[in-house]
Amino acid sequence: MEITARAPGKIILAGEHAVVHGYAAVASSINLYTVVSLRLGSEDEDTIQLQLNDVGLDFSWPVERIKELLSHLGSPFSSTPTLCSLETVKSISTLIDDQNFPDTKVGLASGVCAFLWLYTSILGFKPATVIVTSELPVGAGLGSSAAYCVALSAALLAFSDSVNLDVSQKGWLIFKETDIELLNRWALEGEKIIHGKPSGVDNSVSTFGNMIKFKSGDMARINSNMPLRVLITNTKVGRDTKALVANVSARKSRHPNAMCSVLNAIEAISDEWSAIIQSHAVDDLAENEERLGELMEMNQGLLLSIGVSHASIETVLQTTMKYKLASKLTGAGGGGCVLTLLPTQLSGAVVDKVVEELESYGFQCFTAGIGGKGVQISFETSS
Repeated sequence: MEITARAPGKIILAGEHAVVHGYAAVASSINLYTVVSLRLGSEDEDTIQLQLNDVGLDFSWPVERIKELLSHLGSPFSSTPTLCSLETVKSISTLIDDQNFPDTKVGLASGVCAFLWLYTSILGFKPATVIVTSELPVGAGLGSSAAYCVALSAALLAFSDSVNLDVSQKGWLIFKETDIELLNRWALEGEKIIHGKPSGVDNSVSTFGNMIKFKSGDMARINSNMPLRVLITNTKVGRDTKALVANVSARKSRHPNAMCSVLNAIEAISDEWSAIIQSHAVDDLAENEERLGELMEMNQGLLLSIGVSHASIETVLQTTMKYKLASKLTGAGGGGCVLTLLPTQLSGAVVDKVVEELESYGFQCFTAGIGGKGVQISFETSS
């Protein structure tokens, strides 16, 4: 049997940077996915293979070599996620070193480390082939690593004894509520290996789907029926998230009263965003889209005032403004991605023109629906 899991990426709709200082933010899933296919090997196979198709990396480890270095893990503990110890990270690093990891892609090594940890922790030392493909660009602030950890955890748990799934069902299935909580905890452990101290927001959005409002570590799931669509423009400009966060904190220290007002204003925008998208007033869709567009413009102005915009972001803003479309950066800023709200009544021809102009600057564009389903799984039985 082959199991395929898919998990969506995420965007921050409102409140980035303010959330670091204890204010509310709103995040949403997008219908761009990372897909993980897992097929267990036969009795005569003795390797665990990982194929990362989008980056052209292919790894294979003899099961005995993995056992030799990770035997201290003991039996799989798929029902009780635990922290990956420093000792285990060192052992896994040895397994990665065995592969002659290309220097140009060494930044992806932590993702391979997360794979080996999740795989052996949940399934033990069973031979298998795992294939990963993704519609999400890496390092663009769209939650690619979280979607990877969520989809991987879903596929692994589906083969374990920790969750109950009806393998006779066809199409994309969702996990039961208790099982999906377990899956989310495992995905967070994978994210910790990749990012150190993740907030848990990205993996939660990817796991549960729809939208989440979060503040000071507390998350509330939001359900919305508004059929919102956005254009996501990846400026391809890399950014140093830690440096951007540090610069905002420094500005807050220098101008405490002014920054407090700005951050309060950003939180007010997050609160209004979540109120509008939960209103379920489909009859007022055009009016609500206009209100959301205004909130995006206001949020962007505030983000500019705290020093996290960038020339590439301003280029996107100026381009979309010509078409009277509202845009804002999403995530850390300093490059990365920009969101543009696409009103329901906007013609496809206009969208094509905007994309063509943005791509002429070397940017990468995606259109995506927001607030869709979270992680899903499907089964295929060999005949």
